[in-house]
Amino acid sequence: MASIDTLIAQNRAWAERHVAADPAFFHRLASQQHPRYLWIGCADSRVPANEIVGMEPGEMFVHRNVANLVVQTDLNCLSVLQYAVDVLRVEHVIVCGHYGCGGVQAALEGQRHGLIDNWLRKVQDVADRHRTTLDALPSHGARLRRLCELNVLEQVVNVCRTTVLEEAWEKDFDVQVHGWVYGLEDGQVQPLAAPVRSPRDLDALRQQLKG
Repeated sequence: MASIDTLIAQNRAWAERHVAADPAFFHRLASQQHPRYLWIGCADSRVPANEIVGMEPGEMFVHRNVANLVVQTDLNCLSVLQYAVDVLRVEHVIVCGHYGCGGVQAALEGQRHGLIDNWLRKVQDVADRHRTTLDALPSHGARLRRLCELNVLEQVVNVCRTTVLEEAWEKDFDVQVHGWVYGLEDGQVQPLAAPVRSPRDLDALRQQLKG
């Protein structure tokens, strides 16, 4: 297990590699950020947002929490979303979940872990809304995979229903919302639905979820 001193040494080596490849890299990075993307993902340590899509620091604005939830009363997430859309003018909001998500599994199985159970209630709500679909699947593993996907799509809906996105589209901002899922087994992301570019697209996604 790496010690704190090891992490600091690795940071120095990482910075030196960047400077060796591009001496002006950190000078440009310090001047201003111009990301085109906001990533809303899971806090899982196996899903590093920038790295899995091959992006450098400064290219993606990131918010992460357990089970990649977008909760209308979570001022942390909403503040990130508002800043990304209204100030940074990102063009894409990506909600990315992942297969094998421990938070989704805990919600599906009704596991108790303490305070976090209150947060994961939102995932249980997703499971309850799609109980017929989930119960029709042949195995627990299939239900877990599908709930990971459904949770992403429900969070896409939640993003689109915020006042931030509603007002952005009213002002004709060109911002799209995407739902992806990441495979821990193969390292690949897969889109789960067409991007949502307008309230009309949101209506189509909601109909798809009603299935």
